[in-house]
Amino acid sequence: MTTTYRVSIRQTDEGYSVSCPGLPGCWSDGKTEDEALANVREAIAEYVAVAEEHT
Repeated sequence: MTTTYRVSIRQTDEGYSVSCPGLPGCWSDGKTEDEALANVREAIAEYVAVAEEHT
């Protein structure tokens, strides 16, 4: 099963910042938009894995 999460991406002075409003505290960044999105995908996967361990 695949779950889809919305993310919010912002350009910053250093690159891009991405957060996942559906997962409080889950965010990442990157120098490029593609890098930031790849990083947040990994952060979401790790967030969900830890949450599943605690349920």
